[in-house]
Amino acid sequence: MGKRAIIIVLDSVGIGEMPDAADYGDQGSNTLGNMAKARGGLNLPHLQTLGLGNIAPILGVDPVSEPKACFGKMAELSPGKDTTTGHWEIAGVILEKAFPTFPQGFPETFIQEFEGKIGRRVLGNEVASGTEIIQRLGEEHVKTGRPIVYTSADSVFQIAAHEEVIPLSELMQICETARKMLDGDMRVGRVIARPFLGEPGHYYRTTNRHDLAIEPPHKILLDYVQEAGLPVMAVGKIKDIYYGHGVTDFVLTKGNQEGIDKTLDYLKKSEQGLIMTNLVDFDMLYGHRNNVEGYAKALEEFDARLPELLEQMHHDDLLVITADHGCDPTTPSTDHSREYVPLLVWGHNLKSSVNLEIRKSFADLGQTIADFLGTTSLPHGQSFLQEVIH
Repeated sequence: MGKRAIIIVLDSVGIGEMPDAADYGDQGSNTLGNMAKARGGLNLPHLQTLGLGNIAPILGVDPVSEPKACFGKMAELSPGKDTTTGHWEIAGVILEKAFPTFPQGFPETFIQEFEGKIGRRVLGNEVASGTEIIQRLGEEHVKTGRPIVYTSADSVFQIAAHEEVIPLSELMQICETARKMLDGDMRVGRVIARPFLGEPGHYYRTTNRHDLAIEPPHKILLDYVQEAGLPVMAVGKIKDIYYGHGVTDFVLTKGNQEGIDKTLDYLKKSEQGLIMTNLVDFDMLYGHRNNVEGYAKALEEFDARLPELLEQMHHDDLLVITADHGCDPTTPSTDHSREYVPLLVWGHNLKSSVNLEIRKSFADLGQTIADFLGTTSLPHGQSFLQEVIH
């Protein structure tokens, strides 16, 4: 039986502002800490046992004298605070320049060219909340057939369309057109299809979202694992984020619970390799909607299922629980926040209670996994494997 590494990314579950948070307008952001205070405490007994409360103060999640996991937090070396940047850095890519953002909307000349290519005029072209803009412009979209284009503080070009007005297949073609056009200085991190359904005043986004990312600039952790002859299993939007690089098997999911289910499926049938999971509900459903209670409950639901995951771990497995950025639901902003991310490292055959301190880069995680699985080293990152193995 070979070794398995399992990375679970709790999308947006940050653990406190980074030193440069003010440069991003994120002073005081602390997704876990602020949410716990606003909620009157979090009930995360299994994460507490692993050592989550030993990383930073979290109301309701106490530090323990002997955490079962090794614990710490990671700083993001790349500029930015978006999903692509965070995941890429975990896999060994350090960006020198942040992906472009468009706080005033996209240039009119670009929009006109885009409209010409898709054969439809568009609505919006502004910074907006996805749930808010479909309520505001949804009825006009249904009447006119004009897709809704919007962005955020992140590097995204989002296209919302009612599934009964613009079929999913056409929406995907529209997104692919945008992806091809958005290059050079306009090379956003992701083009996102945002289909919705419903009636005026009651529009709701469906689970048929699709992300069109861009190719990483060089080989990443997943490539090296695949080249070593090991399977790379991707759960959720992992395959999209990495443009399919290194992925040998994947499954898309429609929520955290399905993401956990599919991770368990891979654990039950795989003997070696890398399993990487993104649980997106924290970010998509709650962080971006400033829904403290929903976010807290989603964390408690994950915690409740953690024993199932631990029970499926083989003797030589290495499990990592982390995040890709913050998205503090207690701040006025509905955007991502520039935060440290938690780092919990657990395995039957690993040390426990080791304080991994503050890692200088998310890439330390990727380098550790490469070291653990015996693959080619990543171009960035410092492995902490020797700190956690006996």
